[in-house]
Amino acid sequence: MAEPGWKSSEREFYLAEFRGRTLGVALARAPGGSLDALVEVVDELARNGTGCVIVSPSQALLEKLTPLVVAPAESADWVGALWRALGEGHGVGLWLPEAGDAQPFAGRCRTAALRLRLAKLVWIDDRGAIRDPEGTRVSLLDLSDAARVAELSPGGSEPERALLGEIGQLLAGGVASVSICSLEGLSDELFTYAGSGTLVTEERYLEVRLLGIDDFGAATDLIARGVDEGYLAPRSEREIESALGHGFGVFVEGRYLAGIGALVRYPDADAAEIASLYTMTRFAGEGVGGHLVRFAVQRARAEGCSRVFACTTSPRVERFFERHGFRRVEPEAIPASKWAGYPEERRAQVRCLVYADASN
Repeated sequence: MAEPGWKSSEREFYLAEFRGRTLGVALARAPGGSLDALVEVVDELARNGTGCVIVSPSQALLEKLTPLVVAPAESADWVGALWRALGEGHGVGLWLPEAGDAQPFAGRCRTAALRLRLAKLVWIDDRGAIRDPEGTRVSLLDLSDAARVAELSPGGSEPERALLGEIGQLLAGGVASVSICSLEGLSDELFTYAGSGTLVTEERYLEVRLLGIDDFGAATDLIARGVDEGYLAPRSEREIESALGHGFGVFVEGRYLAGIGALVRYPDADAAEIASLYTMTRFAGEGVGGHLVRFAVQRARAEGCSRVFACTTSPRVERFFERHGFRRVEPEAIPASKWAGYPEERRAQVRCLVYADASN
């Protein structure tokens, strides 16, 4: 089966972001299974013009993966040697040999990553992600959220808590992004919006703003994903263009489009519709959907609209809007122009909701 267009677009987005930069992959221990997933990612990054440094305490492991093992980090010229090796167009290995009871591997890895000023570090963990006390994957962890970190830490071992401390120092020291994932999930973590593991950030950087033209490609991908998953109705090219023109989004760290929506005006009825609302599961815990709804309601009020409404065929989406101040109404309460050319079979299933504080 052919890959959906939005999946290949996601991959291209991340490849473009990584091009000309250097990423690190930390292997604290030899994985139990095949190394093929890592080899494929390293090869793809090399073809993309992205450097990849594989950091490990095992020289034997590195020799299986890369055509060249760089001298140990304790040697005087290891940084220059590593840079020259990267120029050969392959991933390279950085061997951090065990140092007895001295600094653990995570600390030595952090020192090396900061010395290289890596753009991103991925820590390979067999469990695939940080998990909450119920065992659910934590897809995004903001280290400035002390309560959230404290909630997760008691369930972990001392090495796990120490690892979060090392990651905090990495982020504070200038490494732009740190992820924790399994070897099998490495490709998804690097090249998809949803990821497979845990993306750890130093602070929560959420910005809600109107979409610019350079955001339209990513927004189109999110709309296509929402359609594929059944949360959004199929849209024609013209309808997508209209949604983009009226669109807004939530951005994480100013780069990652975590959710989108559109505010469609109905001047004849003094109303506005929140349409094409879709959020990435990865950022659900950040309240992205709520940010989008508040932005839309405030903008509608600023434009003089007396009513803000939304329509959906999904009970889950209906409950979401009700949690954010909407109440169910009959389709007849919605502007008549909304239903012009609207599919009858879908109208029979649609649930209509009006923002209570903005309705007459």
